[in-house]
Amino acid sequence: MERDDRAPVTTFFADSRLVAATMATLGENAAHHARVKRLAVADRVRLTDGAGHIALGSIAAFKRGALDVDITHVDAVPMPSPIHLRAPIADRERMLWLAEKATELGVASWQAVRFHRSASVSPRGEGPAFAEKTRARMVSALEQSGGAWLPAMMPDTTVDSIGVDDGHVPIVLDIAGEPIARVAAGALNRAPVVLVGPEGGIEVSELDALITRGWTRARLAATTLRFETAGMAALAVLRALT
Repeated sequence: MERDDRAPVTTFFADSRLVAATMATLGENAAHHARVKRLAVADRVRLTDGAGHIALGSIAAFKRGALDVDITHVDAVPMPSPIHLRAPIADRERMLWLAEKATELGVASWQAVRFHRSASVSPRGEGPAFAEKTRARMVSALEQSGGAWLPAMMPDTTVDSIGVDDGHVPIVLDIAGEPIARVAAGALNRAPVVLVGPEGGIEVSELDALITRGWTRARLAATTLRFETAGMAALAVLRALT
């Protein structure tokens, strides 16, 4: 017997806005996932569109390469306090892992940054094809975590071209900086933009240029962290402060 307080069987991502009393047609990945989970017509499911909407509905039909879901209810979920992540172009798999965890922690935006030391990494994650793979990993993380907001993906950039505005507090992770919680606490009403350096660290010339442009150094620990560890730890600390 179905009960309203029972958790839905699974969550699917819908690549369009969710609207109550409509039919959502999901793609081949959702249809395959539903079959693997042995779902059937009339089974209750949960949908997220990554744009602040969570829906409840039931499977209406399985089609060739598609899945129809009858949406019965939609909730609007407020956007979390914005935290922006700028991750280094680095090892592909480790970048994907960080993108997944960043999505779970509710980052507002993601951008891959090319440092001087990024050029020596192989295989490294960059370019349009890798961006698509990153988004797919984010979608999977959103489904698994039950989130409502997918990070905005910005084009790859260089360390010299990262953009910030007056509404941001630019933070570059560096072992010689102030504790990150202290830096964030001193920037009330501004959204943190966290820049994580590459393996081997940010070169002195790059760090000096960032500081000249208004970036504040912040540390997480007294030891050197791998970039994906540093990124996740920084996001967790900042999210806990919101």
